[in-house]
Amino acid sequence: MKTARTKIDVFNGTLSMEFDGEVINFNLSDSIKYPSEDHSCFSIDIIDSLAQGYLDDLNDDALEKAITRGMERNNEEVTPRLTHGTPRSHYAVPPSKEVREMVAALELLPTHGGKFPNRESIPISTNSLLPPIIQAPVLELKPLPSHLKYIFLGENETLPAIISSSLMAQEEEKLVHVLREFKSALGWTLADIKGISPTTCMHHIFLEEEAKPTREAQRRLNPPMMEVVKKEIIKLLDCGVIYPISDSKWVSPVQCVPKKSGVTVVANAENELVPTRIQTGWRVCIDYRKLNANTRKDHFLLPFIDQMLEKLVGYAFYCFLDGYSGYNQIVIAPEDQEKTTFTCPFGTFAYCRMPFGLCNAPATFQGCMMSIFSDYVEKIFEVFMDDFSVFGDSFDGCLHNLSLILKRCVETNLVLNWEKCHFMVKQGIVLGHIISENGIEVDKSKIDLVRHLPSPTSVREVHSFLGHAGLYRRFIKDFSKVAQPLCRLLQKEVAFEFTKECMASFNQLKELLTTAPIIVPPDWSLPFELMCDASDYALGAVLGQRKDKRPHVIYYASRTLNDAQLNYSTTEKELLAIVFALDKFRSYLLGTKVIVFTDHAALKYLLTKKEAKPRLIRWMLLLQEFDLEIRDKKGCENVVADHLSRMVGKEESIPILETFPDEQLLSIEVRTPWYVDLVNFLVVF
Repeated sequence: MKTARTKIDVFNGTLSMEFDGEVINFNLSDSIKYPSEDHSCFSIDIIDSLAQGYLDDLNDDALEKAITRGMERNNEEVTPRLTHGTPRSHYAVPPSKEVREMVAALELLPTHGGKFPNRESIPISTNSLLPPIIQAPVLELKPLPSHLKYIFLGENETLPAIISSSLMAQEEEKLVHVLREFKSALGWTLADIKGISPTTCMHHIFLEEEAKPTREAQRRLNPPMMEVVKKEIIKLLDCGVIYPISDSKWVSPVQCVPKKSGVTVVANAENELVPTRIQTGWRVCIDYRKLNANTRKDHFLLPFIDQMLEKLVGYAFYCFLDGYSGYNQIVIAPEDQEKTTFTCPFGTFAYCRMPFGLCNAPATFQGCMMSIFSDYVEKIFEVFMDDFSVFGDSFDGCLHNLSLILKRCVETNLVLNWEKCHFMVKQGIVLGHIISENGIEVDKSKIDLVRHLPSPTSVREVHSFLGHAGLYRRFIKDFSKVAQPLCRLLQKEVAFEFTKECMASFNQLKELLTTAPIIVPPDWSLPFELMCDASDYALGAVLGQRKDKRPHVIYYASRTLNDAQLNYSTTEKELLAIVFALDKFRSYLLGTKVIVFTDHAALKYLLTKKEAKPRLIRWMLLLQEFDLEIRDKKGCENVVADHLSRMVGKEESIPILETFPDEQLLSIEVRTPWYVDLVNFLVVF
């Protein structure tokens, strides 16, 4: 106590001690109140923290310490640092005379006012963003298709939402009541995003072991794009999605891409009002290609699109929902945030929420949605990334399902985009397909774009057209046959010459897309019908079902033969066509009754043949995995498959599977039991 110059003021009830020029005061009247429990000890140990601070001051760079603390001393708004409520001097170790002279010389140098000559300035926003529930924003309402209309969840026609226009007054009142009850699940501005809890989902960026950090230079932007980037940076800074950073080992450039909004109606060349999503602005993305190349990939698989679409078909009411900047609602792990650093003319920034462009972002988001809605998926709800679909057989059933989903969104802070959410509709667009009670149709807005495309002038444009049209390949009969002239242009060492034959193929494909049929989903209680046929150079197959004695097509498929398969005999090719169809439609046919139609009658007796080639025996074993019934059908009756087998299209990269998925050969050996002689002896005697 003598060393600390301890002073006790009995009248005021205080005790003061001094350490290294720092005075610490204790209020004895308050201290004696603690501890409140018996047989416990209460103490304050400050020696270790003071000693550690003194050692830190000794290890710090003297010039850096003098500059930073000198700036604090010159700033009148900065108060002296406190230690246990007591002001502390700026220096535990006073700076030397040499350091003071260097600081004085630096202060005489001209300054840039805090601005760097190569950086554009960003105005500091003083207006804090308020949630629309508190301060309703002014939104532009676009024209809607006839089957949709606006309703308002706020006062004075604020906080709009989009619902079906064919609802009765009582149904609309019930729907509005549910939407107002869970109003916080909808978002009208970026300020509505609260962020999903890190305990639910957090994005990690795990690098490869030998990954080397890269710092890329910023890209030039023209004045319009620079203004877009500036507005985006200010918006993300205000919402806390990004923050400034200057010492990251990973730096990526920005890139602007077109951004589309919700559905609106646009007149096409024939003055038909087509529902479509028009470009309303630009999306600022980050080019993370080098970071993605060094990132360990997440293997969380996305759902199969065709299977998800088939599960959605056949319901009376739908609610199609969409996440509001879905990726930005998931937090990035603190240790990985610096890896998302990007550079632009306004500085370098890093994301604290998951941005677009990261290779594992889709898997993270899909896994997050599955964890949130795991008990609802495939029962009342389907999810593919940030596209959610709620369905029901009746209005009340669908409304109940919607209330469950919105309640879960509120509980997990998942926010939906009001402009892309359509409630209680009879049909809607899901992943480029129109889903309704009748079946699956092609999106007319997509087809309208393809129908008015000019003829391709390069191989790249042919690739683009066939890729777009190939999305609806399952809807078009003889797709490969029609596209054969265009596919020939994609071959290597072939000169690009868009002939009349190519033009006819191009126009015919566009016409077939506009008249594509409605695909009916499979009925798992009925047997499947599989029509197969083989020609000299290709295989063809059609999967369908017969409902009320009327055939319905589910899928078209065709495949060209490779060089080895071209040498097969007719019987081998016909059996290979069945093997190809079973492999292609395995997910449909396994565990169900399958009727196979073929125009080669010998196949019916091939299964009973004891001696055959090893290849045919292996295929026959593969057929035994399925419940098959082979029926003969003449080629003139098997028109579709016969046409498909005579198409020459672009060769697929995946070969035909001619083996079991888990191929094993099992054998049973029967041995004579050891007691057989004893049994025979007892029987005889």
